[in-house]
Amino acid sequence: MTKDEKYIQRCLDLASKGLGSVAPNPLVGSVIVHNDRIIGEGYHKAFGGPHAEVNAIASVKETSLLPQSTLYVNLEPCSHFGKTPPCSDLIIRKGIKRVVIGSVDPFDIVTGKGIARLRNHGCEVSVGILKSQCQAINKRFFTFHEKKRPFVILKWAQTADGFIDTLRPPGSDLRPAWITSENLRILVHKWRSEEPAIMVGTHTALADNPRLNVREWAGKQPLRIVVDRQLKLPRKLHLLDNRLETLVLNERLDKKEQQTTFLKMPFEKDLVSLSHVMHYLYERGIQSVLVEGGQRLIQSFVAQGLWDEARVFSGPQFFGEGVKAPVIKPSNLSHVIIGNEGFFWFKNYLNY
Repeated sequence: MTKDEKYIQRCLDLASKGLGSVAPNPLVGSVIVHNDRIIGEGYHKAFGGPHAEVNAIASVKETSLLPQSTLYVNLEPCSHFGKTPPCSDLIIRKGIKRVVIGSVDPFDIVTGKGIARLRNHGCEVSVGILKSQCQAINKRFFTFHEKKRPFVILKWAQTADGFIDTLRPPGSDLRPAWITSENLRILVHKWRSEEPAIMVGTHTALADNPRLNVREWAGKQPLRIVVDRQLKLPRKLHLLDNRLETLVLNERLDKKEQQTTFLKMPFEKDLVSLSHVMHYLYERGIQSVLVEGGQRLIQSFVAQGLWDEARVFSGPQFFGEGVKAPVIKPSNLSHVIIGNEGFFWFKNYLNY
């Protein structure tokens, strides 16, 4: 690893600390180096707060060293006024002469403009250091701005023989059989805190009565999205309790009741139009959505290629019969064993 790569990697380590707190802004870390010694570092901690470069510069005690230092940052410094002033202007004003950037910002307002501004004021700028890693950490941000849709994460748990549930008729009092251990359920709650929206289909809402909230982890509560074409879900369900912002996709009603919004959507072959859902979420500025079930909804995302990652737990149980797990073609697959359970992480190579 080169010296520049080492410090960009440090930027990435810092940037990851903002996950779940900075959206819709990107994850950004910054390091300031003088004679191969870090004299300042910072990261973007919360949406609306100071950016990484601002925090890094503010942390420098020996400010007289800034003109002889290099500023590292994993994403192009902004050049426009948003909730905070342009970072590129601050870098110029502090006299920093060399800036190393991991990746160009895909946001139209920024793209290339921050780099051009720095160069026009005499800064030596290097771009593309650990580029793929820098884009990967902001996969949600890049997908949102480049593909004009949220980053889609599919999640389910399946048995060793490939089932996600036993056979339970709609309205049955039978509760879902747990496939994963408590530790993995805590991990799922951590994931929920990292995404701005979470989605399930009608059958899952009716059969499991999920809360779709963050309970086993600290963090923001996601927007809950449920598909209910004919508005047949009972109001006693947790998803309709008005405790959290909830979106009910249906084909009959546009109405807001407290924290629950009923939104009319077109349906195609008895399934909600995912392209319309993606467009709506994009217009709302929602950069990612975690799809937790059920089988038909997840399989429809897969069939239309509208997915970016799939996170699949595999438990040791055998159901023998039941609801078959979604089918996904192996692509960019990672696999780890956690106790006697497996965790598979798929990436859709067509979208990466």
